[in-house]
Amino acid sequence: MSETGAIKRALDPLQRLAKANGHSIPDDTKKFTGFGVPVPVETSGSARADNESSRSESSRIADEARAETIAPETAPSRDATPHATEIELKLLVDAGRLADFGNAPVIVANARNKGSRKHLRAVYYDTSKRVIQRNGLSFRVRQSGSRFTQTVKTESGNDPLRRGEWEASVPSFEPDLALALPFLPEKLCADLARRPLEAIFSTDIHRHQRVIDLPSGTIEVAFDQGHLTAGDRSLQVSEIELELKAGSPSAIWELALRLAEHGPVRPSIRGKSTRGFELAAGTSPVVKKPRKLRLDPSSSLDETFAAILRACLLHLLQSIPAAEDGRDPEGIHQLRVALRRLRSALDLMRSVVSLSKLDLLRSEAKWLAQNLSPARDWDVFQQDTLRVVANGCPSIAGFDALQAAVEQRRTASYDTVRQVLADRRTSLFLIGLGGWIEARGWRSDVAPEHLAQLAEPATNFAQRILSAQHAKVLKRGRRFKSRSTEERHRVRLAAKKLRYVADFLLPLYGERKSAKRFSGKLAELQQQLGIYNDMATTASLLSDIGTEPGSSTAAAAIAGWQAHALVGVEPRLNKAWSEFVKTKVPWSVGAEA
Repeated sequence: MSETGAIKRALDPLQRLAKANGHSIPDDTKKFTGFGVPVPVETSGSARADNESSRSESSRIADEARAETIAPETAPSRDATPHATEIELKLLVDAGRLADFGNAPVIVANARNKGSRKHLRAVYYDTSKRVIQRNGLSFRVRQSGSRFTQTVKTESGNDPLRRGEWEASVPSFEPDLALALPFLPEKLCADLARRPLEAIFSTDIHRHQRVIDLPSGTIEVAFDQGHLTAGDRSLQVSEIELELKAGSPSAIWELALRLAEHGPVRPSIRGKSTRGFELAAGTSPVVKKPRKLRLDPSSSLDETFAAILRACLLHLLQSIPAAEDGRDPEGIHQLRVALRRLRSALDLMRSVVSLSKLDLLRSEAKWLAQNLSPARDWDVFQQDTLRVVANGCPSIAGFDALQAAVEQRRTASYDTVRQVLADRRTSLFLIGLGGWIEARGWRSDVAPEHLAQLAEPATNFAQRILSAQHAKVLKRGRRFKSRSTEERHRVRLAAKKLRYVADFLLPLYGERKSAKRFSGKLAELQQQLGIYNDMATTASLLSDIGTEPGSSTAAAAIAGWQAHALVGVEPRLNKAWSEFVKTKVPWSVGAEA
């Protein structure tokens, strides 16, 4: 299957699901031609000459797309393997269904042979202070038959599929730190010299490994079943690892989609090391905020779009485990932030790319976010409102009854979150999105007259977009002090969108002091508007639970407390707005470097 056909296939299941759920799909999605290589526009007469430069640019971008491949992997040596990049995606599968995926049509039709079966045992090492893990690395020794291999892996950068990997042969499970030192940061080497390594957890995995050849690439598929063990704790493993060996990374998403069509799978980028360390510590999945983008000021708009979208997908995939776990309220918050960032990134592209064909992806992100909102609202109410007021008014009765009612609704909301995250619709959304990003699908949706813009420096685009969104915030906030609650809510939405756009595009301006100052003032304004909005949200939540038996007095106390607090919030909010308005924008001519 061609890369173009693979990406079209990625959106087809989403379209069917969306229609079944009552979504309106633009008519021209039926004419979708994929998003691997741009489709040349037919011209005639003088129009052909006018579009010659655009067609030339189309060819250049198409050549660039074809060049985004990796070479076939060479056999590992007995010594330390030099720096290598692992391109991999995991698909989580119910243990009872894993074997059935070996008979999936895409496997049967494209596997080179019946593959090999291995029993893999591994031990993961770190210091008592977990200095290796805290440096974003993992360190293990794995046994396969009579061979022992020591491996150092890095976490993902701003790309969800790619990780660094270094291997060396060792004689036993005993690690040889000297072989790993060349691949470790200097400071970490110094720390390891002072602190001994210890075994943290082990893995015991039965693997059925096969090689799949698709037109777009060669993928090593590993069906893994077993468990992780840390002390008296254990965790089941049932997953399919897809590792690219040659060709385009979009081949991974193509294969993931076709496996998802065979049965329920859930895309994941969490390695066994991450899960093992959490198991050993007895902690919930780590919540990660989005990393700051690193963009070269000379980056083309095409490269910038790719970097932004990959960062959005990474944040999205990183946030799902903590949101599903539910022990840390920040998990659901970061997942909602990831979805808002993604929708903002898609909106960002509208002036260059026709997003009518991508409205489906945006609507799926909105659907998912809407199903997360109740859980987040009850988290905030429970942690930041109910707890504070109850502690401040210990003599008022009814808080226990109110707390019980809140916890009941919060639990029900998280049940909904887990159901939605396990839904096939969510998996197809994530896989379709990943395939579109990896193949740079926006290229085929760019009008010929805009193709050259993708190759231009992104700073030209950034200045125009930032200026327009900044002006929108200022317009909505005129006479801010006299604005109603609803009008301030509209200011908050515009400021939030500006915040995301600034996070995406200000890195193009390097380390300018003006950029840091502007980001700080914008963040403060958004925080104050958020506090104001949370107080407004409380009223609707109280209307839901305020009638619970024995809770009316406590509900009234919360309403009164917040009415009083709102008076104190007003000066801080007005100050934040005033300082934001006076802050010089970093994209203006003559902005302080």
